[in-house]
Amino acid sequence: MRSAFAIMEKELRVYFTSPIAYVVTAVFVLITGYLFYSIVLFASSQSLQMMRVQGALPQINLNDLIFRPTFHNMAVILMLTLPLLTMRLLAEEKKIKTIELLLTSPVSLIAIIMGKYLAAMAVFTIMLLFTAYMPLLMGTYGSIQWMPILTGYFGVWLLGGVFIAVGLFASALTENQIIASFVGFGIVLILWLIGWIAQGMSDSPLGPMLAYLSIGEHTENFIKGLTDTQDLVYQASLIVVGLFLTHRVLESQRWK
Repeated sequence: MRSAFAIMEKELRVYFTSPIAYVVTAVFVLITGYLFYSIVLFASSQSLQMMRVQGALPQINLNDLIFRPTFHNMAVILMLTLPLLTMRLLAEEKKIKTIELLLTSPVSLIAIIMGKYLAAMAVFTIMLLFTAYMPLLMGTYGSIQWMPILTGYFGVWLLGGVFIAVGLFASALTENQIIASFVGFGIVLILWLIGWIAQGMSDSPLGPMLAYLSIGEHTENFIKGLTDTQDLVYQASLIVVGLFLTHRVLESQRWK
């Protein structure tokens, strides 16, 4: 693991000495913040309308009214931004011809993959931490349930872990970073759209199977504040599959 942490440290230096981490984080935080602000304004407007009708301040569940749509927005924004965070991890090594040195070094492929994966996860975790002001702000001015919010954040964090594993695999396929980002986005989009297809085939025997394969269905339970072992196993399995496929791609290139 020492080798993996050394690679992670090197990748983090690259992230924070180049604009990529700052740009991706800024885009994520700004868009998420704007959508959160819009949701809060809508909730306030709805509350005022209900108060005029009822003549008293209505009982509002802030978790359902504000944070569930906020977590949904985060998931969609991550689908667009995380491929940009992962596109250079291996594609750049190929482009500048340092991949041969890396693959022939005494460092194992597992250490290389885990080091790069953990570096991207560290940056992504920082991105999520920058949104912590949302529940803290709402907790100051209203009553919220913290466990569903923490569960929702955990589900979004796992979802980001899946996107990063997929993006790392896409980066291993090509030396072109733009192509890597589009391939990564395409794969995660397919995983998301499977749920829509499943809804259209609800009467078919394939419907339940497609629903299980949909990453959106499993993330939805976390956003609702529910923790199910089945969802944890699904997300962890996708991460393992993404890293395994990355390993197989690098292994095939190692012996060319």
